[in-house]
Formats: sequence, structure tokens, C-alpha cells
Amino acid sequence: MADPSSYRPKPGEIPDTPGVYRFRDEHRRVIYVGKAKSLRQRLANYFQDLASLHPRTRTMVTTAASVEWTVVSTEVEALQLEYSWIKEYDPRFNVKYRDDKSYPYLAVTMNEEFPRVQVMRGHKRKGVRYFGPYGHAWAIRDTVDLLLRVFPVRTCSAGVFKNATRTGRPCLLGYIGKCSAPCVDRVSAEEHRDLAEEFCDFMAGRTGTYIRRLEQQMTDAAEEMEYERAARLRDDIGALKKAMEKSAVVLADATDADLIAVAEDELEAAVQIFHVRGGRVRGQRGWVTDKVEEITTGALVEHALQQLYGEERGDSVPKEVLVPALPEPVEPVQEWLAERRGSGVSLRIPQRGDKKALMETVQRNALQALALHKTKRASDLTTRSRALEEIAEALDLDSAPLRIECYDISHLQGDDVVASMVVFEDGLQRKSEYRRFQIKGFAGQDDVRSMHEVISRRFKRYLAEKEKTGEWVDDASQTDLKDASGNDVPAVSGTGPQGVPESGLKDDDGRPKKFAYPPQLVVVDGGQPQVAAAKKALDELGIDDIAVCGLAKRLEEVWLPDDEDPVVLPRTSEGLYLLQRVRDEAHRFAITYQRTKRAQRFRSSPLDDVPGLGDTRKQALLKHFGSLKKLRSATIDQICEVPGIGRKTAETIAVALAQAAPAAPAVNTATGEIMDEEEPGTAGSVGDPVTAGAPDERRGQET
Repeated sequence: MADPSSYRPKPGEIPDTPGVYRFRDEHRRVIYVGKAKSLRQRLANYFQDLASLHPRTRTMVTTAASVEWTVVSTEVEALQLEYSWIKEYDPRFNVKYRDDKSYPYLAVTMNEEFPRVQVMRGHKRKGVRYFGPYGHAWAIRDTVDLLLRVFPVRTCSAGVFKNATRTGRPCLLGYIGKCSAPCVDRVSAEEHRDLAEEFCDFMAGRTGTYIRRLEQQMTDAAEEMEYERAARLRDDIGALKKAMEKSAVVLADATDADLIAVAEDELEAAVQIFHVRGGRVRGQRGWVTDKVEEITTGALVEHALQQLYGEERGDSVPKEVLVPALPEPVEPVQEWLAERRGSGVSLRIPQRGDKKALMETVQRNALQALALHKTKRASDLTTRSRALEEIAEALDLDSAPLRIECYDISHLQGDDVVASMVVFEDGLQRKSEYRRFQIKGFAGQDDVRSMHEVISRRFKRYLAEKEKTGEWVDDASQTDLKDASGNDVPAVSGTGPQGVPESGLKDDDGRPKKFAYPPQLVVVDGGQPQVAAAKKALDELGIDDIAVCGLAKRLEEVWLPDDEDPVVLPRTSEGLYLLQRVRDEAHRFAITYQRTKRAQRFRSSPLDDVPGLGDTRKQALLKHFGSLKKLRSATIDQICEVPGIGRKTAETIAVALAQAAPAAPAVNTATGEIMDEEEPGTAGSVGDPVTAGAPDERRGQET
């Protein structure tokens, strides 16, 4: 726990101007981002007597190890920079809203030659018109099915559209009148785009024009005694009215507005948003957040506005935004919203009438969302907290191990020895932090030495990045580390992972580095020998503030360094269950990597060692001769008969095959018969007793 006075800036150093500030922890991670009209006055509030600070603010300032700031010209610029940094650094003490689901939108791809109506989720794309969000995808499809009678816009995928164009036959919707079939030139691209524009206008709330137009056309058709056409128009009007009924009128003056309500308690807050367009509720969404900082309702509203409109432009930002409390100060936020819309935006609290009544409805939805979230999360959060507390108590740790790393060794009778490192933070998997290793310090099967090597290499990297010297400690381990994707992580002097100079590595801007953060607990898959090896590796590096334990598979006993007897946790213990999950995940990750390496080795061929012989000519050789066995027995002149193979290459191939060991004979385990003939075209059978014989398990158990 840091003392805030140890990094408190001198009062004269902090400018009395607008700006954005960042608190960093001892590992240079950005843990909090804030903005201020006056940096000097705002930062002074964080360095008061700790007893007078809010508990969450006290936790933040004691976790931090430094503070820095950036001066800007206006409060609007500060708001924009704060939003950018929160998105970039994801600080743990900032409010972070989590969508309670991925909401579907009704989208019209106006950026295509023939616009398409479809359901879309995720990030919004340029040139696409969006309507919603909707609670369910089926609600969108029901609405679209009704509107296609009047606006027969294309809904098919690109593949279906191209196939119809090629064959000259439209899909079923084209035959039943729910698509204008631009794929077979029933309408031109311009006419189809006009239909799409009318569809968008109707969805945007301009419904009266089309209803009145269709009613007039129906009347004219009836007067001209075109009763069938009049009946179709009548049905079209009914379809449009039915689609409109799906979203009831809530504001009689055809208002475009977003209503935001907040329900909160001391620990969490839920935000609900209703999107009203043309006086009708066109969409709804909700967010939930942990209140990890002392924050007012107005500040929660400000963060919600940033989340809601940070990536939006133009009409996506409505003219009116109704909120339960105004941010303080409100002027920069209003100016920021107006800048994103391109015109003025009214940000206010509804006081009376329909808007206040609708806000009460949104507030009830927020209260229900918060209650539902607490019901769903209570058991999970309570269980994880209890598990971490039980582990801390059983292992006699000073505090709960918020970051746990687990290591496992995997091999097959000493071949393809690899190791895995998995990370759990707050009792949850952190897959982006997973790493895997190849054991290259020695050959053969020795789990204890392998564990010592892996722990040494991982924490040498940690120490090197901590010292920030620009050089790795262990040059011998270059390129022997693998990231979670299986790529080599180079260890070049003066550079960091992927060859990036140390001076430009991530801790200068708050982004995480691969091995920069230490765990509070290291778990190894194994018993006392593996635990002793891990502890010895840490002792050799001078690291004495990281706890180590091992979980043995047979009796699920927890082993501690220097203890002759294991710690036995009750079978019903949540702490034991969490350790088992961590151990099993490490085992799964290691086995997956080991099997991948083994499969790569089994697919190898003596032809791989021939310089300049690519896949095309390898396949040509195998196709010509039928198998490697027949290729091995061929003469140089016969090899030269293969197209693309010269005499020099043929001689090299003959030498490589002669030096390679022949495959062990395959045995039919049912009859005992020796299968002397190779399967034609098999490239991986040479020198590969497994593919020619019994299953993998007969060569030994994976560990």
C-alpha cells in the first residue's frame, strides 16, 4: 500500500488550467483517468487526510504510485481526451458500463449499390442506416416482414443475390412480391435505392406521408373501379399501421429524444435508455457498472453520455436528451454533444407532462434491471470472494490472491516437452494473459527441471521489464517463449516483445506488457518436488513476495514449500474448487499445445529437408511415385522424369531419403499381420511409428 504523500506533486507544479490527469500504480498501469476545470484544485482533493476520503477513493490513491496530467485549452477538449483515454487504458477505478446484452439493430446498407435490409449487431459501419436497438431479433424480422409489402427492398445475402443474377431467376421473395428483384433487373439500381430511402424515412418516423399517399391511391383506384389494386393498397395500409402499432405513441408532438434513467446503491448502478423517434419508442438498452469510485448521479449520467454518443455522429445524436440529473458543469457536455450532432442539443431534466411520465417509466426499468443484475450476480460474486478468502486463509497469505498464475508441464514419453501458464484474476480467467513455453534447456522427461526452467524464464522477464534496463537478463532464452497464439516472442537485446524498442514499450503509456505483472500466488500442477523446484527458481532470482503452492492430482492435496505435510482443504471448499479449475485449465492449455507440436512433427517428411523443394514439387513427386517407399527405391534418372525436378535436385532428394530412417512396419493389431505396403501419397509415415502402428496412447500417457 503506497503512501499518497510519497508521490504528491508540489502545489506550484500543478497548473490551474483545464486538463486530464492519470493515476498509475507501481507497475505503471493507468488505474484512473479524470478531467478537471482546474487541475490544481481537483488533484488537491486526492491528497487530503486519508481518513476524510471516501473508502473507494482512499483505495485508489493508496494503490497508485504516481500521478501525471495533460493540459488542454477547454473543458470540451478535456471531456474528449478523458473519453479517449478511458477507452484506451480501461482503468480499473473508472466507471465502466457493461452492456447487459449485444443489442440487435435493423440496418439498411446504403453503402451498397443495391441496399439490403438486415439484422446487425456489434460496431456500427460507415454508410449503414441503423434503427433500434431492439430487444429481440425476431421483433425486427416481424417488422420487416410487414413493411416488405409496401417497400420491397432486397433482404438476401450477397451469395444469394449473385446466384440469382447468374441464373436469371429471383428468390422466393421475388416471386411473392416481397422483393423488387433488382437481381434480375425488374427495377433499376436507382429505383431500388429510392425504395430503400422510403423504407428508411418510414422507419425514422415520417409515417404520416406514406399512409396518406396510400389512402389517396386506394381511393383513386376504387373510383376507377380497379378494385384488385385498391384491395392491395388497403392491405398495404393495414400492414403499415400494424407495424406502427408495435411501438406505441408516447410523446404526442413527434419528439426525437433519448431518455436516460439511473438506479443506484452504494456499490453498483444500472442505466436504462429509451430511444424515442417520431414520438414512438424505437429502442431500449441498459448498462450496469460497479461504483469503484466516489461518484454522483450527474457524473454517472456524464459517463453514460460518453458511452452512448462517443462513437456517434449526425442524427444518431438526438435534438433532446432527458436525464435524471445534470453533469456538473453541464455546458461542456452540451457543447460536446452539439459538436457530435452538428447542431444544438438540449440536455435537461423533464419537469412535467408526458416526458416526465415517460422518464418515470424508464426509471422503473432501471430499478428492475439493477434488482435483476444483483440477483444474477450475487451467488457468483459471493462464491468467488469466498473462494479467494479460503485460499488466503489456508495458505496463510496476507491478502486474497487477486492474480493467480498456474503452470503445467506436458509431454509424451519425453517428446515435445512444453509448458503452459494460465492466469486467473479475481477468480476469473484472463485468457489474454495466457502464455506457453517450449522446454529447450535439456532433452528428455524431467518435470521438476522443466518446472524450474519455466518459472525462471517467466520471472526473469518480469524482473527485466521491472528494471527497465533495455536488455533481457537471459540471452540464452531468446525465441524460446511463445505467446498464446503460438508465436515466438523474441528476446533481443535492446528490444522488447516483437522487436519493439524498450524505450517505446507499453509501460510509458499504460498498456500492459507480456510478463510485466507479478501474481500474488503461483500454483504448479504437481506435488512437493514441483513446488520445491518453483520455489527454488524464485529464490535464485531474489523474489520472496510471491506465494507458491502445488495441487497434486491423486488426493487433491495442496503442497507448500518446506512443509512435510500437505494442506487438506474440505471437499466442499470453494477455495479447493477454484484451485482445481485453475489447475485443470493449465492442464488443458498445455495438452492442446503439446498435441499441436506432436501433430506438426508427425506430419514431417524427409523431403522437408531438401533445400528449394516446395510443396508443389513434393506433391508432384508423391503423385508420380505413389508413396515415399517407392520414391526411395527409385533411381536418379527416374526421379528426373518428374516435371520440374532437375538432376541436381534429384541427387539431393536421393541422398536425403537414403539418410532418413525407414518407417517401422505397421501392424494390424487384430490379426498380427505386418502391413508392409505404405498408403499411397502418405508424406508423414516415414520415420513415424505412431501413424503406422497403434494409437497415441500406446506410446505413453500425456502429462
